[in-house]
Amino acid sequence: MAWILLGVAGIFEVLFVLSMKLSEGFTKTKYFVSSVLTGGISFYLLSLALLEVPVGTGYGIWTGIGAVGSVAVGMLFFKESKDVRKLLFVGMIVTGVIGLRLVSG
Repeated sequence: MAWILLGVAGIFEVLFVLSMKLSEGFTKTKYFVSSVLTGGISFYLLSLALLEVPVGTGYGIWTGIGAVGSVAVGMLFFKESKDVRKLLFVGMIVTGVIGLRLVSG
């Protein structure tokens, strides 16, 4: 169950970053509120997952999901670069996240 919580926490981390982007420097109230809620939910779920998952592994996976998800959202919705080198490095993050999960049991 902790691994599921960690994955959902990572998804909320991506929603948090997306809300911050859409808030335009916290000037748009609904996106500011969304940032606070999604960030809070993400941290809360991470804290629950860390009851069972080692802290370094859990935090690494959580930030990896957030980083990869944020890059994907940027590419899909904000017309950010899809440069091959960028995709290569994102792939390295994904590999690292999978590796952490595999060695953590």
